[in-house]
Amino acid sequence: MCEANAYLLKDGKELLFMESVDVLEDEGSQIRVQSIFGEQKVVKARIRSMSLVEHKIVLEERT
Repeated sequence: MCEANAYLLKDGKELLFMESVDVLEDEGSQIRVQSIFGEQKVVKARIRSMSLVEHKIVLEERT
């Protein structure tokens, strides 16, 4: 499997936002994340970092 886990950076800590992420779409001021199970979440954030080898996405909340 090639899906990743997405984390939301809050107060310097990475909090698990969604597991088994398959789709990540930048919609301007927000990010839409969808898991392989069809679960979707939208968050007002930007992509802070992605590591495809580690299967990890870090999002930083926008204020």
